[in-house]
Amino acid sequence: MFTGIVEGVGTLAEVKGTGGGYRVRIHTPLASQLKLGDSLAVNGVCLTVILIDGEHVMADVGPETARVTTFGALQRGQTVNLERPLRFDGRVDGHFVLGHVDGVGSVEDLRPEAESHWLTITFPPALAAYFIRKGSVAVDGISLTVAGLGERQFDVQVVPYTWNNTTLKLLRAGDKVNLECDMFGKYAVRAMELRSRG
Repeated sequence: MFTGIVEGVGTLAEVKGTGGGYRVRIHTPLASQLKLGDSLAVNGVCLTVILIDGEHVMADVGPETARVTTFGALQRGQTVNLERPLRFDGRVDGHFVLGHVDGVGSVEDLRPEAESHWLTITFPPALAAYFIRKGSVAVDGISLTVAGLGERQFDVQVVPYTWNNTTLKLLRAGDKVNLECDMFGKYAVRAMELRSRG
């Protein structure tokens, strides 16, 4: 489990196909703080560390993950957001993020306002029930607040620190992003679905 507070960015040093999935090698200073078998959120996707070599870590991306996330288009040299798992003996910032992507969104618009930036992101229709105004959403693993909401899109405002220390500053209109909706919202919607069947 994660919080959506990105600890740093890494670079994909290698992306190798493995029969529908990928094996990725990521260059990151966080490597020294990881061990084999650890979870690592990479652009909001929970991966398992299978090898550590200096400032590089390796992880496998399965075929299903490649299909339902932006990982199907991974490229060498790409910058990615990284977060180690939540520690339950510490403070919790952001919100609870599982690293299980619900769908892929598309950046519709980016615009500055003073020192901050606004992003408008479209989402798949199947996710509409999970968004609420002032609710939480993880965009490429970054915990953000839904500031505006339409039928197929939401707006988030990004403060300067987050803009400068994540991959958000690299986004352009049309780019795809991983979306994970708030876990508690998903449980609430599921409970209501089951109740309506009874």
